[in-house]
Amino acid sequence: MIEIRDLSIRFGPYRAVDGLDLTVAAGELFGFLGPNGAGKTTTIRALTGALSPSSGTIRVAGCDLPRQFRALKPKLGYIPDLDTHYEDLTGRENLRLYARLRGVDPDAVPAWLAKVELSEAADLRVKSYSRGMKKKLLIARELLHAPVALFLDEPTANLDRHSIGLVHGLLREQAAAGTTIFLTTHDMDEVDALCDRVALMRRGRLLALDTPARLVAAHAQRWCDLQVERDGRTERLSVRLEDADARAGAAALLREHAHVRIHTREPSFEQAFRELTREAAA
Repeated sequence: MIEIRDLSIRFGPYRAVDGLDLTVAAGELFGFLGPNGAGKTTTIRALTGALSPSSGTIRVAGCDLPRQFRALKPKLGYIPDLDTHYEDLTGRENLRLYARLRGVDPDAVPAWLAKVELSEAADLRVKSYSRGMKKKLLIARELLHAPVALFLDEPTANLDRHSIGLVHGLLREQAAAGTTIFLTTHDMDEVDALCDRVALMRRGRLLALDTPARLVAAHAQRWCDLQVERDGRTERLSVRLEDADARAGAAALLREHAHVRIHTREPSFEQAFRELTREAAA
């Protein structure tokens, strides 16, 4: 669905993207991650036709970009990190307008308002919506024409936990129906919950590419927190379980004290992300 070969994007002498190779399959939930300045937004701008590559090739749904962007544009969805609604129109009017622009039957709008739990607010002007409501309206707008590829920048920013679960469910449904989901996020829990694979960028280059589980297994460290009462004081010790000396010290502490509180920390994708970016910066 998405094929990127030797992609470079330069701004003067600065290389925002530097020789990127990447393939994303149809129906894949793909995370595109990295610290600030890694080249994520620049890459998405190229994938959505807003930016021309300095060199390399991009193909999305069989179309070469930017040359065939006009043919591809009706098939894409793009959810930026900023809202782009007509705020003097109601939520319903916004969706009906975009439905007509994209050749979708406006009668489909009520169902999408219901899917994002905006039916009761459908006839309020968007300027009165909360940030979370605007985000959900934006998601409905970019899904109503059944895009073949959907690009999202921080898709659940400003949403509460319930709404995050709602949006994740919608994205999984779209992926199961064949839509390729390509997202950037700084929420590492979202990566664990949603992504089939992730690419990690740093300074315009691909740093790692794998499933979240494999990256966690390869790069996240395991920790154990111990708490013991000694001489009227509470002592706390964090032990990295890969460290043999630290494990031996913890074992000695357990032998010496009958009452020790132990809390193990499961390795997480956030730990793997930090370790990978730390190694790259070293």
